[in-house]
Amino acid sequence: MRPEVRTGPPPPPSSPSQVFHRDLHRLHRRSGAMTGPPLVPQPVCRFQDPEPADLSMEEESDTRKINNSFLRDHNYATEADIISTVEFNSSGELLATGDKGGRVVVFQREQESKSQPQRRGEYNVYSTFQSHEPEFDYLKSLEIEEKINKIKWLPQQNAAYFLLSTNDKTVKLWKISERDKRPEGYNLKDEDGRIRNPSTITSLRVPVLQPMDLMVEATARRVFSNAHTYHINSISVNSDLQTFISTDDLRVNLWNLEITDRSFNIVDIKPANMEELTEVITSAEFHPQHCHTFAYSSSKGSIRLCDMRQAALCDKHCKYFEEPEDPSTRSFFSEIISSISDVKFSHNGRYLMTRDYLTVKVWDLQMENKPLETYQVHDYLRGKLCSLYENDCIFDKFECVWNGSDSVIMTGSYNNFFRMFDRNTKRDVTLEASRENSKPRAILKPRKVCVGGKRRKDEISVDSLDFSKKILHTTWHPHENIIAVAATNNLYIFQDKVN
Repeated sequence: MRPEVRTGPPPPPSSPSQVFHRDLHRLHRRSGAMTGPPLVPQPVCRFQDPEPADLSMEEESDTRKINNSFLRDHNYATEADIISTVEFNSSGELLATGDKGGRVVVFQREQESKSQPQRRGEYNVYSTFQSHEPEFDYLKSLEIEEKINKIKWLPQQNAAYFLLSTNDKTVKLWKISERDKRPEGYNLKDEDGRIRNPSTITSLRVPVLQPMDLMVEATARRVFSNAHTYHINSISVNSDLQTFISTDDLRVNLWNLEITDRSFNIVDIKPANMEELTEVITSAEFHPQHCHTFAYSSSKGSIRLCDMRQAALCDKHCKYFEEPEDPSTRSFFSEIISSISDVKFSHNGRYLMTRDYLTVKVWDLQMENKPLETYQVHDYLRGKLCSLYENDCIFDKFECVWNGSDSVIMTGSYNNFFRMFDRNTKRDVTLEASRENSKPRAILKPRKVCVGGKRRKDEISVDSLDFSKKILHTTWHPHENIIAVAATNNLYIFQDKVN
């Protein structure tokens, strides 16, 4: 049988001596109780008019234009407004963002209009709801942040939409549905909802449905809690549409979408003595076609592929992917920058993509000893690792994403730059998502970083990069060349140029 995790009172607090070294990516960095009042999300202040953009890989062409930008005025933006995750649904018609204030904002794509076909790519706010609230763990005297760590959509089965959202401890299943009719003509209630005096009722009425203004409702259908001692870093929905996994720093739990009071622990790397801990789990994802297969990455730069048919507890992997380290290049920072922050299966299920601090790697599932492709994201930062360590930027967790055909990959960088790599032509391009580029019909020009020597007019010096502006979260439309990029508290949506 699988080890079963039953929900109940939270587990006893860990010993204070069980504090991991810094290379294990601050397992307890967020453990201190927060001071001050909880953060309150601020309202969205303004939108930019959408215009099309081009996602082609030709660096010479200046045809990239902004499609849509979801901007919050910096005069009002707070820490709670910082976007912490972004995700398209399976059709690409909806786009969800989560922020540090525990709020989920869902955007819906405009329907095609014969009179204005160019507005087809525009996304407008569809629904906004508070997914998580700040909580307090009284046993550990720790505040649990409301920040949304991940959002995952479930494939649409009917008129309603379903998504999973998680903070550090609790996963919730949300139903988003529309209502454009309301019942009227009750016998025991008047039109204002007040109870009528039964003695005044002289005849029976049949309630009828009357049209009303369209209302979008978000309802929490399931709450999956009390199964994680450590912070949840990823969730993934299974292809069987019945189960999902939630992953924290040391364990992976398997849930049934219909059952909230128990889960099954399928991976547990916690040693008997916490001082012997050498790595933590950083991300996990189900295979897109095989419901029994999943992969998880570690802070040591390795990926393990597990088959749930082999054993109830997947302590033994069926495949192990790791690139041998070059001893000549080893330094104090080697283990930190080799930590994998994201792992993604390709849509066809043949490849794995991983992101570490400096590179994106593509692995063939049939070749474990080395990656099939390696792309340098910002190699010019290799000489600045010491200062990046001092300001904690070296611990940033960048995500990576495939396009719909698995031919192009995208990931973020600093200075609000994001990188695209064409796997077929081997071309790459650096683009910038900024407020200056968010004007109507603004052109996205390729950017280049100058490492040393004489700087050209259109280049930016590596010493001038703003490390407070970073693109950690990106997503790609499943079928079209439309991307969404989260830059701090701004959301940018770009698409191919529409003629």
